[in-house]
Amino acid sequence: MHLRPSAAVLAAAVIAFAGPVVAAPLAQAEEGAPELVVSALPTATPKPGEVYDKSVTLTNKGTAAVDGVTFRVRLTRGLDFPEQVKGCTYSTKDQVRQALCELDTVIEPGASVTTPVRFKALDNALMEAVEYGTSATGEAPGEGYDDSYRRLTLTADNTADLVAVGEDTEALPGGEQSVTATLRNDGPGWVRNQESDDLPGLLVQIPPGTVAVGVPKDCAPFGIDGPSGPQGTTGKPKYVCWPQDGTLDAGQSLAYTFMLKIEKSAQDTEGEVKASSVYDIAPEYDKNHANNTALISIDLPSDNEPGPSPSDGADGGSGNGGNGSGGNGNDPEGQAAGGTGATASPSASASTGTTTGGSGGTTSGSTTGGNLASTGSDGTPLLAGAAAAAAVIGGGLVFVVRRRGAAGSA
Repeated sequence: MHLRPSAAVLAAAVIAFAGPVVAAPLAQAEEGAPELVVSALPTATPKPGEVYDKSVTLTNKGTAAVDGVTFRVRLTRGLDFPEQVKGCTYSTKDQVRQALCELDTVIEPGASVTTPVRFKALDNALMEAVEYGTSATGEAPGEGYDDSYRRLTLTADNTADLVAVGEDTEALPGGEQSVTATLRNDGPGWVRNQESDDLPGLLVQIPPGTVAVGVPKDCAPFGIDGPSGPQGTTGKPKYVCWPQDGTLDAGQSLAYTFMLKIEKSAQDTEGEVKASSVYDIAPEYDKNHANNTALISIDLPSDNEPGPSPSDGADGGSGNGGNGSGGNGNDPEGQAAGGTGATASPSASASTGTTTGGSGGTTSGSTTGGNLASTGSDGTPLLAGAAAAAAVIGGGLVFVVRRRGAAGSA
């Protein structure tokens, strides 16, 4: 049973029936089925605060009439509905906003109706996606995309500032020392590539004279131009680390802690930390390059100077690496930003990092939200396609899609 709001209410709704487009209906067969298709929304590059206001057309290409249409719109976290209107039901789950509206109309075979789709870009808008449409029969759409339910990706006219943070520490030749490298997003835009797997990443050059004996689970060896082995592999000279759900919120920090074995003959040494992408392609949305690199510096005492006492670094040298939470701490959906970074303290076999969200708290685990690549039956957005980042299969690293163009474009 469909709700049937008045024409005045529907005209004012965010997703509303705009009236039928006159078309010659087809002769209806005694037995047939409706087949609604929805037209594609035009792409755009909205500025923060700007409202996108376009219309789509629903056409019945089937052989039976449709009596009432359930129309759904879903928005990633950098977008929102301008207002809530009677006749539509609104909800937010995993930072994905949804409007489910009932259109009180009959669409005969061959006839069409138009309905507007309206949303606004928020201050953190950057790499966004919009789902919109219905099902072939006019009932609530399921999951996945077809001619009746579509997905639009767009890039807002905004930026995000990726920041690399290193660490200064001391160690003894022949000993072990933990070091922490941090990737931070100073915003204002949140980051999640909706089109490809070129996700935000942190490249870590292991300082010469040391060997990585503990590697965070979210870091893989870096080859010539990208990840080149299973995550957590030890003993490599360079690594790339990235959030496993591909998301880096404004104000979020991801800290990756490595355990290094210091060679007995090593002298003072340092390695570079670089904020970029998993393929080391400079993201177009990051306009401030001055803070994209930092250093991991390890001071090793010479024969003429005392080394650190046994208590110095006994805890593995946590070194917060300037793990600033930063950002505005503003979660538009009122949910924790989270992130996948890594976990707590290093060990000899595997070291992990921490994730600091915009609220200033330190958490672990992953955040799956804001991506509309595919959705679950309960409306929860799931990772799929190009934005699904990477999967470890049989101990090897496999990327689903590789777009070698400029990162950040959608």
